[in-house]
Amino acid sequence: MPTNLASSAPHLEDPASYSGPLKDWGHQPNSITGNSKNDGVLLYKAHEGQLESGLWQVTPGTWPLEIPRDELCHFVSGRATYTRDNGEVVEVEPDTVVLFPAGWKGICTVHQTLRNVYMLS
Repeated sequence: MPTNLASSAPHLEDPASYSGPLKDWGHQPNSITGNSKNDGVLLYKAHEGQLESGLWQVTPGTWPLEIPRDELCHFVSGRATYTRDNGEVVEVEPDTVVLFPAGWKGICTVHQTLRNVYMLS
């Protein structure tokens, strides 16, 4: 199935190697190290942003992170370490799926350019 972002059910073929255009979402604010650049493809965003889904890519760096709403992430390429404020560590690599509950706070360190297919609800 080829990528079709204009479909009534927008879809990406092979998100790990997707080479279509990515929208520049700017640099990661509040960086601790690095100057991580965010970009991606938005598949869907509901009115007032209550539901959002897409492909997110970010380059290496470290920054504080606070998840505003439940977010399901399927990491398709790259490597990162998520360290919760209580010390819990979540290592991600390709084919890792993580559900970050609303209010999750900690530090994200991207070691290798990271891509994930996400749904924020």
